[in-house]
Amino acid sequence: MPTPSPSSIFGDIKPPIGGTKVGGYDPTLDGLSAFLRNIIFLIFIAAGLYAFFNFIFAGFDFINAGGDSNKITQAWNKIWQSLLGLVIMLASFAIAAIAGQILFGQWDFILKPTIPGP
Repeated sequence: MPTPSPSSIFGDIKPPIGGTKVGGYDPTLDGLSAFLRNIIFLIFIAAGLYAFFNFIFAGFDFINAGGDSNKITQAWNKIWQSLLGLVIMLASFAIAAIAGQILFGQWDFILKPTIPGP
């Protein structure tokens, strides 16, 4: 009995429909470019999670203030600081896009850096 070749056991594996991008990952970025992009997105994800949990804890502080005006003021300050942080985060995306368009002619140049190599 002939042994089947490894490719015939599982059949033919075809690339996904829609090009080379799989799950939002761009395989054209590699090395330092991919590392910098991942660090940028990791920072923004961490900041978003921090703001989310800050909202939750400020809400608990607000609920548990028990009419104490000092605690209510501290809770509102926490909420406003979290909102301001989110606005600054979103504005930084817009500023990066505008700067990339003006300086380099690409909206995503700063957020998806390409570093030419040998």
